[in-house]
Amino acid sequence: MTESKYPAGWDAERVQRLLDHYENMSDDELAAEDDAAAEDRPGQTVITVPNELLPAIRQLLASYQRTAPDAAPETGRR
Repeated sequence: MTESKYPAGWDAERVQRLLDHYENMSDDELAAEDDAAAEDRPGQTVITVPNELLPAIRQLLASYQRTAPDAAPETGRR
């Protein structure tokens, strides 16, 4: 069995707490959190795109961030 790898500062317990937090929220609470997160990011837009486009979008964002030093860091929730 292979050992799970987590980002720095993360472990199985922290991942489980995060899962529990979101799995116990109602649909209305989840929607409200998404709305609030979108409002906290002036100059950015939240969109839905087909999964097959994600690799190209990530590559474009990485290229943009290398050329725009004041660009906001990439964040992804899903």
